[in-house]
Amino acid sequence: MAKISIIGIGPGSLDEMTPRARIAIESAQVVAGYNTYIKLIEPLLDGKKIIGRAMMQEVERSRLAIDEALAGHNVAVVSSGDSGVYGMAGLVVDMILDLPEDIRPQFEVIAGVSAVNAVAAILGAPLMHDFAIISLSDLMTPWELIKKRVRCAAEADFVIALYNPKSKRRVTQLDEVQKIILNFRDKDTPVGIVTNAGRDGETKIISTLENFIREDINMFTLVIIGNSQSFVKAGFMLTPRGYEK
Repeated sequence: MAKISIIGIGPGSLDEMTPRARIAIESAQVVAGYNTYIKLIEPLLDGKKIIGRAMMQEVERSRLAIDEALAGHNVAVVSSGDSGVYGMAGLVVDMILDLPEDIRPQFEVIAGVSAVNAVAAILGAPLMHDFAIISLSDLMTPWELIKKRVRCAAEADFVIALYNPKSKRRVTQLDEVQKIILNFRDKDTPVGIVTNAGRDGETKIISTLENFIREDINMFTLVIIGNSQSFVKAGFMLTPRGYEK
């Protein structure tokens, strides 16, 4: 019976993809995904039908992938990082479960290395204690709700990882987030900034809460803001877990 595998391909390079994810892609007859992510896995795609689409076409892409499975093909739907973290897993699984059970294709969700994990490894060990992940994209979440989440996470002293921190259209939101967090954190709190993690052109910067917004930050950047205990040592950002106690 045909199967849909909803796959997290990791941050970018093939060597950071899990063996299970790679096997599922290689076994698929059809691969669907955002064009940028399709390009990242081109060496694995010879002879396969490709359903590549731009941003904001997720529903169409999912529907086409499900149609291919209903036609008897094994399908891989790919997301960068982990498919269940701001990826395609929620939408595809929901659409599959809406189908009558007697025609519903088999499916599996295959975990990948999330961007926040890849970035944390590049920076050192900033996620050793409780942390929150917040996307600053307001396409599907109201900006006031995003600010509330930032404020609550800052007040609770979570390490905060920011996905989608800035785009060509969103140029002021990161400044607002900085001001919110400064109400609860010291201005010298370390902030790690990684762009293109696991891809060509990878960069790493460690700054402070006061100064990090001056850096070059875009949609391919992930920002990790330390908690009250985070510190920098020999160029690496660390958050103590407390083992030494």
